[in-house]
Amino acid sequence: MADVHVLAEGYLGEEHVGGTVGFVRDGDALIVIDPGLVASPSAILDPLAALGVRPEDVTDVVISHHHPDHTLKVALFLNARVHDHWAWYQDDLWTEREAEGFQVSPGVRLLEVPGHTPQDIATVVDTDEGVVVFTHLWWTAEGPAEDPLATDPALVHVHRERVLALPGLVRIVPGHGPAFEPSPSTPR
Repeated sequence: MADVHVLAEGYLGEEHVGGTVGFVRDGDALIVIDPGLVASPSAILDPLAALGVRPEDVTDVVISHHHPDHTLKVALFLNARVHDHWAWYQDDLWTEREAEGFQVSPGVRLLEVPGHTPQDIATVVDTDEGVVVFTHLWWTAEGPAEDPLATDPALVHVHRERVLALPGLVRIVPGHGPAFEPSPSTPR
């Protein structure tokens, strides 16, 4: 089973925005999720180093969507395959594939969850505790209930329900806040 870590907890401020950056170790797969806006590269690299991982060791990077707050630091991981909604990329190789159900590693798969943008994907991780999902369907545990930047607000709600219905779901890691356990009060 995979191990999940939050390298940088996201936040929303008046002038500063930080995206949540995740890390998954699944056997030989070392996966960084949404290396975007953070105060400095060390906000990502120092926690990785504490886990014994060098940037060149990272095998995969997953981008939930193409906003800068989730993509800006992708170039820190020069050896990694980079995954988005329709392909994975490495050096000059562009391999098209459907994101839905794509297995990044044995315990990590992608789901298509458009709504915030038409291209949003979620990263679903099987852990010893249960299923953990990295997604921008929620900005934080509190919401907002309505995504103010959603290109299709109705789809946000459809895909929130889909994620909340995943068997074994124990934790959601939102785009701009701390991980949380879903509850009846989780915005749907």
